[in-house]
Amino acid sequence: MQGSVPPRPRFPRGRALRAGGVVASAALLLPLVSAAPSATAEQPGSGALQREFTAAAARYRVPQSVLLGVSYLQSRWDTHTGAPSVTGGYGPMHLTDARTALADAPHHSEGTEDPRGDASRAVRTVTEAALPRTSELPARLRTLDRAAELTGLPAKELRRSPAANVRGGAALLAAAQRELGQPLSGDPADWYGAVARFSGADDSATAATYANDVYDVIRNGERRTTDSGQRVALPAAPQVSPDTAQTARLGLRTADAGQTECPSTVACEWIPAAYAEFGEGDYGNHDKADRPTSQSVDYIIIHDTEGSWDTTLRLVQDPKYVSWNYTLRSSDGHIAQHVATKDVGWHAGNWYINSKSVGLEHEGFLAAPDAWYTEAMYRTSARLVGYLAKKHDIPLDRQHILGHDNVPGTTTATIPGMHTDPGPYWDWAHYFQLLGKPFTATARADAPVVTIRPDYAANQPSYTGCEKAGQACAPHGSGAVRLHTAPAADAPLVKDIGLRPGGQDSTIDVNDLGARASTGQQYAVAGRAGDWTAIWYLGQKAWFHNPRKSPTAVGAKAPVLTPKAGLAEIPVYGRAYPEAAAYPEGIPVQTVSAYPYKLLAGQRYVVGAEAPSEYYFAPTFDTAGHRVVRGKDTYYEIQFGHRVAYVKAADVEVRPAR
Repeated sequence: MQGSVPPRPRFPRGRALRAGGVVASAALLLPLVSAAPSATAEQPGSGALQREFTAAAARYRVPQSVLLGVSYLQSRWDTHTGAPSVTGGYGPMHLTDARTALADAPHHSEGTEDPRGDASRAVRTVTEAALPRTSELPARLRTLDRAAELTGLPAKELRRSPAANVRGGAALLAAAQRELGQPLSGDPADWYGAVARFSGADDSATAATYANDVYDVIRNGERRTTDSGQRVALPAAPQVSPDTAQTARLGLRTADAGQTECPSTVACEWIPAAYAEFGEGDYGNHDKADRPTSQSVDYIIIHDTEGSWDTTLRLVQDPKYVSWNYTLRSSDGHIAQHVATKDVGWHAGNWYINSKSVGLEHEGFLAAPDAWYTEAMYRTSARLVGYLAKKHDIPLDRQHILGHDNVPGTTTATIPGMHTDPGPYWDWAHYFQLLGKPFTATARADAPVVTIRPDYAANQPSYTGCEKAGQACAPHGSGAVRLHTAPAADAPLVKDIGLRPGGQDSTIDVNDLGARASTGQQYAVAGRAGDWTAIWYLGQKAWFHNPRKSPTAVGAKAPVLTPKAGLAEIPVYGRAYPEAAAYPEGIPVQTVSAYPYKLLAGQRYVVGAEAPSEYYFAPTFDTAGHRVVRGKDTYYEIQFGHRVAYVKAADVEVRPAR
């Protein structure tokens, strides 16, 4: 979201390359809340947590499958070592205590980007969004207090002890069942209304969507080892058929679906972004367009917010703020659409990408990267992305489904200020599993291309700066790997001369992307040495630890490009703008500005798409003069560093996937 950060730019997309040829909100990375130690000692691989579910279900007369299903949809049974979620939820049951989480978390922001990312208009600045006062927190963010009343357990214990947390969740479910006038039945089919109420949703469609997801988990079953090494299983019960009519007794509002563009499997509400003129030619907070007729939609950008749900909605309805297309609520996965996909939001800090993308903001008002996301939000987000990808023919890969942290700056000057959300703690592997496109090996382990794919839970690189500069962040699973100048853990990190023109070393700060590769990204192999693999990255060799017994990358088949024969080096760009001759009279020529990086002869980079040279001229509220400028130049999008970049097709040769 645009909560405490400057606006964000957007990215264009082109057609994906197949084997054999071409086929505003500015969100900040939330800093880590110090993880509190769990009060319950759990040995890796033990069944202690499973036993706690069994005991709590019996104590409060809740069917164990219902308790397990609800917990899975909230946390996938993880404990997160006592750290709160993005909405202040604790433990396997996601009991919310946002007041405590807010008190413990620092307010943090980073990045100076202009979310619109277009020099044809004045830079749009974004003021800090105030964190909500306790009195403003809705009941859905204060469920831990209610659980304490019902169980008699101290709030501190409910936050820190997984066993107590599970008991608190069971007590809340039982209380909801009684309040609905339903018996404490042993049949899970009788608990649909209580499950819907547990979501905290204030509208009937979201409550029903949440309950439907829980019952899908119950019918299909789940089994996994949690982040604390606990083996938990929910046997499949395909015969369970709940009484869905119970939602009518919840007394919830009916959300206005309006002109929303959403799949039928999610609950979507139309809360339009403001579009207004407010003097001296200024206007906001997005641009009218006619996509995909005017331009193709090629990218989906994943953001996270730094503001509460209510604050986020207020901001996007302010014409002097910035905008994005959708916001997703963490506690229950509810979706609000603000900007039609035919129009252009101001969110990614790169106008070329903004004009060819859809932006999704994911709720979180705690400045903490360790503040995790619920399974409910991951699931509805994945469904929305799948729907949008199908609607706009967007490939489901990491060249087209980008984090804000993968969006390039438009010029050299903008590189240091680009935002870094959703950051190293977003679980791309799980997200793409939900999209039905898991990251698996498509070639042998010694292939010339690799897909970054560490084990999220086991991969816990050290980071600093989550709470204070230089201070270590709490250990946490991550989808990112660190890149060194040589095949050794004590070798310096690779440098990013765009981020640090003076040539200073990259750091392990949580917002420093200079030496980081992320799950799902693909790179050409530059060398191998024992348990280490080198990739081409920002014009240099970059080594990461990739042991055969516990690999952090898998072999991949993907097209790559390299400079044409005879060229010692070629320029790299942050946007694919047309050549000067393409601009008609009256439309200022946009500079085709090269980055400080060089792509050298002999280096290879994975090709994500063929990108047409385009510029959407839209500097005024009156759309009569808006125009898409198209050039003869063609570009390729490449995975160049942590962020994508562009090179001119005339400078390179593409080698098909092998």
